[in-house]
Amino acid sequence: MTGFLWEIDALVAATGGRPIGAMPAGITGISIDTRTLQPGEAFFAIKGENFDGHAFLTAAVAAGAGVLVVAKHKLPALGRVQAQIIVVDDVLKALERLAAASRARSKAQIVAVTGSVGKTTTKEALRHALASCGSVHASAASFNNHWGVPLSLARMPAETRYGIFEIGMNHPGEIRPLVKLVRPHVAIVTLIAPAHLGHFRDLDEIAVAKAEIFEGLVSGGVAVLNGDDPQCGPLAGMARAAGVSTIKTFGTGPDCDFRLLDYAATPEGARVQARIDGIEVDLALAAAGRHIAENLVAVLGAVSLVGADVSACAAALASWRAGKGRGERHVLNVEGAGDIVLIDESYNANPASMRAAIAVLAATPPGAEGRRIAVLGDMLELGTRAADLHAALAAELLAAAVDRVFLVGEAMKALDEALDQSLECEWHQGVEELRTSLMRQLRSGDVVMVKASNSIGLSKVVSGLLASHSPTTVPDGTDAATTQEI
Repeated sequence: MTGFLWEIDALVAATGGRPIGAMPAGITGISIDTRTLQPGEAFFAIKGENFDGHAFLTAAVAAGAGVLVVAKHKLPALGRVQAQIIVVDDVLKALERLAAASRARSKAQIVAVTGSVGKTTTKEALRHALASCGSVHASAASFNNHWGVPLSLARMPAETRYGIFEIGMNHPGEIRPLVKLVRPHVAIVTLIAPAHLGHFRDLDEIAVAKAEIFEGLVSGGVAVLNGDDPQCGPLAGMARAAGVSTIKTFGTGPDCDFRLLDYAATPEGARVQARIDGIEVDLALAAAGRHIAENLVAVLGAVSLVGADVSACAAALASWRAGKGRGERHVLNVEGAGDIVLIDESYNANPASMRAAIAVLAATPPGAEGRRIAVLGDMLELGTRAADLHAALAAELLAAAVDRVFLVGEAMKALDEALDQSLECEWHQGVEELRTSLMRQLRSGDVVMVKASNSIGLSKVVSGLLASHSPTTVPDGTDAATTQEI
């Protein structure tokens, strides 16, 4: 063992690059962000929509980069940069070639996850569960796009036993090249839901785009589908058309291979009973929400398919926590008088995940004199159906016995109008004015659920609450990474 992620000769060969300068023996990691780059890592100067990594080469050298991977056409502009350099035709293409080499050298069992909702949660739960059975490598945060997937794959150590990769899309044709890099043994589709409807005509078109994941399965690979999803049948047909002979289902139905038998909310999270290919397991979860439990059944199904110990992985899930902004719970002290429960769902939202979060709020009892409060912001990329899909949440809120609603964003005006004073509701133009109003009105015993598409910025409401009220219980979470260069 050398301690290197990549020996330099293998790195140069895989990227198809030309080395300049005295090369190190190898590199310890791969980075595209100088803020998180560690000494000895290779810095790939990717050009993104907002930034070009070539503008950060000096910072990469200062941070201790072992080697810089740069585009040939940028060489004349590098000027005084003094460093070991690998020159390539195109930096992103070089990263993709390295990803392909990583997959080719790996003996790991590979799982790929896609779907309209629950991708990152499912991927992180798989990471946590499989770690009880061997070395695991998984995509960081939501690195699921045209640069995130090859970056995650290129970072996979050669000795990895289980690899888990999240694959996302906004448009047709985006999953296909990524899954052909990953070449999974198991492909999970969590759920087809009305996300990105601004780019698709309907759910059928979304299903066709998600079904691209079947095209990359290795020979003998398995598709795992949501048996409760109306799109399960069409997805199974598309999987068979792609040459997949083994299809498994998860869900609540009696015919599901991986079946949720019982779900019960508890003050700590939930208790779940499931049957995984004939094996009955009990899970004590720190994460609430029936939708999460259903995805964890898919997780245990994938565990069985890659040959890991289902019972050990089920036991490991007891210590798993939902990630930051994905259902993470905090108990906060209000001015020394009592506690409120904060359910942080601020990372992202679409109609399916919004309904699931409202159901979690409904299942969380407020304290004495407390109320159920929903703080909701716009769901983006819903196209011409945006107004109708926002207004439809009124029925969900009323059925959930929500006492008070705070709304922000232009699209949420439709929900404000649909509620029509049927419960207490405030609509605000901006997040800051909403935050001010909410914090002024909170009282002991309240349960507050915060959810919106990420760019709406409701995470500021969560951070404001955390800063203003001392937490008495803060479960561990997984911070979502940010990217400077792209």
